[in-house]
Amino acid sequence: MRHSGGDKGTAPRRRLLLVSTNYAPEHAGIGPYATQIAEHWAAGGHETHVLTGMPHYPAWRIDPSYAGVWRRTELRAGVRVHRRRHTVPPRQTAVSRALFEASVLAHGLLSPPRTGRPDAVLAQLPSLAGGVLGARLAARHRVPYIPVVQDLMGAAAVQSGIRGGSRAAALAERAEAYVLRRATLVGVIHETFVARVTAMGVAPGRIRVVPNWSHVRSSDEPRERTRARLGWSPEQTVVLHSGNMGLKQGLEVLVEAARRAPEVRFVLMGEGSRRAALARLAAGVGNVDILPPAADDEFPAVLAAADALAVTQRASVLDMSVPSKLTSYFAAGRPVVAAVAAEGGAAREVERSGAGVLVAPEDPESLVAAVRKLAGDPALADALGAEGPRHVAAHLSQEAGLARIDALIDEALGG
Repeated sequence: MRHSGGDKGTAPRRRLLLVSTNYAPEHAGIGPYATQIAEHWAAGGHETHVLTGMPHYPAWRIDPSYAGVWRRTELRAGVRVHRRRHTVPPRQTAVSRALFEASVLAHGLLSPPRTGRPDAVLAQLPSLAGGVLGARLAARHRVPYIPVVQDLMGAAAVQSGIRGGSRAAALAERAEAYVLRRATLVGVIHETFVARVTAMGVAPGRIRVVPNWSHVRSSDEPRERTRARLGWSPEQTVVLHSGNMGLKQGLEVLVEAARRAPEVRFVLMGEGSRRAALARLAAGVGNVDILPPAADDEFPAVLAAADALAVTQRASVLDMSVPSKLTSYFAAGRPVVAAVAAEGGAAREVERSGAGVLVAPEDPESLVAAVRKLAGDPALADALGAEGPRHVAAHLSQEAGLARIDALIDEALGG
């Protein structure tokens, strides 16, 4: 461990390695969390390295500025970012996902980053390959390894409805067990993951709950100005879904809800493997807009301009994960309509916040009824929306979230 040589009581200067397939400039999913962790470490004086892929999410295509690039090392906000190329499947099948993971793993093993010996290695799951790389690099240097479970690929393979998902799930679960059992400590973003991680052979005493935080700031732009800029009339109710458009989200329910509620405008904003299919499904449905992601500086204002913010999941498999979009939704101060399983992680988080209402997943009639109730009772909508920022301030601030990650590293290092 390297020390800064400062005054007594000064925190030691460390060399830290973060492994995450997703990183800036990706603005959705787990990429922003990896970015803020690494930049926080660098700002604190630590030598910070990140092993990551080429920017590709949520569009699932390589950012044009990285076309043809196989390896690159960048310096971003004081962080040395080591990028390695991988496949990017345009369609999510068990085979294409396996090829994606295999390419991440192979390139990372063949060309590991030249970092020197780190003091600790932290990895974000998914991906599986990133978890394996983190475990291997930590073992090579004989340093603590700390995976943070954002989601579990075994369950996600089934939940996403990808072809061959059951076989992929079995293989993924074995790989996850391998990765997690080799950890010094395991972080999970929600308590719903504890039982599954324990079932993989991790002692409960080595599991720590480290919730994600809201990585966007609230907007101070007047809602009326934003709505006018977006073409949303003052009298129209607008329901917005922002984020990945994949199979797991089951966004077809919003298109079906739009058919039943022509007075409501449904806006699907983002990228993902199901975007084109959703556009075809919504053809001729005049109250559905499918938009590209908002720019980072406009995103908080767009969320705040909606009347309700939607989170949806498929009903076929119980999903214990917590969509990363929820932390942004809460910060926006608008009510959340969550069409998710009542026993899942998303439902528990919405209930805990008091910032929204739950409806059955893949049930457009129930979703429409909830939206109409909020539209007809502005006081209720405002009251629910106001709970979101309060929940963020009390439990999901960036400062608190990063402090939990620091504490995880300190504990793994025996600090």
